[in-house]
Amino acid sequence: MPPVPAAALAAPGMLPTGKPWAFELKYDGWRILAEATEDGVTLWSRHGTDLTAKLPDIAAAIRQHVPPGFTLDGEAVVWSRDGGRLDFEALQRRFTAGRALPQVIRNHPATFVAFDVLTVAGHDTTKQPLRDRRQLLEALAEGWEPPLELSPQTTNRALAEEWFHTMPAAGIEGLMAKRLDEPYPAGRRAWVKVKHRDSIDVICAAITGSREHPRELIVGLPLDGELRIVGRTGPLAVATAKNLAGHLQEPVGNPVWPDSIPSGQWGPKRGDPVTLTHVEPVVVEIAADTAWDGRRFRHTVRYVRARPELDASDVELPPTLER
Repeated sequence: MPPVPAAALAAPGMLPTGKPWAFELKYDGWRILAEATEDGVTLWSRHGTDLTAKLPDIAAAIRQHVPPGFTLDGEAVVWSRDGGRLDFEALQRRFTAGRALPQVIRNHPATFVAFDVLTVAGHDTTKQPLRDRRQLLEALAEGWEPPLELSPQTTNRALAEEWFHTMPAAGIEGLMAKRLDEPYPAGRRAWVKVKHRDSIDVICAAITGSREHPRELIVGLPLDGELRIVGRTGPLAVATAKNLAGHLQEPVGNPVWPDSIPSGQWGPKRGDPVTLTHVEPVVVEIAADTAWDGRRFRHTVRYVRARPELDASDVELPPTLER
């Protein structure tokens, strides 16, 4: 695990009212804890994965503009070529590019958007309230230019609502709400995230079809202490399946699910059991309706995208699905 605090987490909810709330944009990218030391810069995912090799452009910029002893919390994003919209798919190519990674980086450079500071000159700042940490971060960010940016923040709820309704065109997922008087909530879901779409992270540990040509995803969530199958996607589009195939690997250990499931488990019974192709568990984002019976989604779910920067061990049953 990284020698940095556990990342603060957020729970889905509504935009809070009253004081002392601060509102920030929710970016569509990879959550990053950036640690600058005398030996260099390391970029950690919120699950403790070292992503420095995937984001050397960001690491180089932090090394140039952030003194040793600082640890920043933020988001790695890629903007479209015209700079008008976030391009998450371009960012994800860094996981599947292989030897072509340098070319991908040149074509789609990344930006680091900082929204918190956890250490300053080697001193822990996580016990300080957000309003004080924000002042320290703003002082550090003076003179920054891309690929380093300071995330905008406001205490004006009306302005936050304006952001919520106007920023989706730029690929912004929604808003984050944080209390100004609270210390950094390491490892706790103390922040509130308000998203435009109702989507959740689940674990794909099996598919139909082959790993090279997946047809449908079988997805699960932790229930009663084990990973249980909770849903099945509809058929994937050809381009979507091709992109997803780059994230599917043969299981390292024993498969977590059986070799087949009943054909009628999602939708009408169609005959023989459905044969599964097992894959190494990978986090994917899905969109699902409200037809949740406490154990599974009654209808097929829609695959949104792969989230290889996330770790399967950190996926939890969303509060909205708890019985």
